[in-house]
Amino acid sequence: MSDRPTPDLIWATFNAYQRTAALKGAIELDLFTAIAEGATTPAALAPRCQASERGLRILCDFLVVNGLLLKDGGRYLLTPESAAFLDRRSGSYLGGCVQFMNSPMLMRGFEDLAAAVRRGGTVAEPGGTMAPEHPIWVEFARAMIPMIMASAEQIAEITGAAQGDRWKVLDIAAGHGMFGITLARHNPNAEIVPVDWKPVLALAQENARAAGVDGRYRPLAGSAFEVDFGEGYDLALVTNFLHHFDAATNERLLGKVCRALKPGGRAVTLEFVPNEDRVSPAPAATFAMMMLGGTEHGDAYTFSEYDRMFRNAGFSRNELRPLEQSPQSVIVSDRS
Repeated sequence: MSDRPTPDLIWATFNAYQRTAALKGAIELDLFTAIAEGATTPAALAPRCQASERGLRILCDFLVVNGLLLKDGGRYLLTPESAAFLDRRSGSYLGGCVQFMNSPMLMRGFEDLAAAVRRGGTVAEPGGTMAPEHPIWVEFARAMIPMIMASAEQIAEITGAAQGDRWKVLDIAAGHGMFGITLARHNPNAEIVPVDWKPVLALAQENARAAGVDGRYRPLAGSAFEVDFGEGYDLALVTNFLHHFDAATNERLLGKVCRALKPGGRAVTLEFVPNEDRVSPAPAATFAMMMLGGTEHGDAYTFSEYDRMFRNAGFSRNELRPLEQSPQSVIVSDRS
């Protein structure tokens, strides 16, 4: 066997955009659901997906090569992963997330990545995705619920929501609202105060009504950096927010969160937290690239960096808890 280097990885990376396009196209055609329902050949798929047999044959073969379908003779079958996450009938369906993850706004941040590297932040538009009341966060709130529900349930377990303690919960950058709503579902004595832009909160309120907790859901519209949180909170949720900013900005926000908590209160933070080497595990480590392309100052911070931020903001103890079947981790922080 030759030890000579090959260009295979380089060629595959040059063409990696085609994998994204193929998955997005297959989701839009409802291809995975059609196969799950029994249309397993290009001829059977064509009327179901309203597409050409030739196009479907090429797309399905490409998905087989890339591990998203199986092939048995002339028939295509779902893999365990595509059955779980790409069949629209599945309770863990993630296909809707493509509308946010591959939105033109996010992808524009990578059209000239060399310029972003030179600048040290996004060149897509002023402020990137963090511009005030950016409409992308309404799209995020609509699309991303399936991706976060397992994490929301684990946070409810970590916090002991089912014990039913009387809680006042601050939900920072609540988005779709499902982290706070999930706590409220498990704890009938929890009152949730979500903070976000007004158009986003309108969607969160719809989700709260659907979950039957809207009577304990009291939205607070505005920027988390500017709005008055009030005080006396038992718990603060800071989910998928800190990665958008530099450390100094995070410390300013966390100091404000700390002051809003009761003595003995806790902050629960959900984040992508790479190991100290910054290159493992891959899903958390590579998230820094998304922040480079989409924000001016965001990053994927290690636990030691988060520990320093929280302590500088007034928290006395921080504990990192990896989540099951998730690339993210939870940081539980105590106010003394």
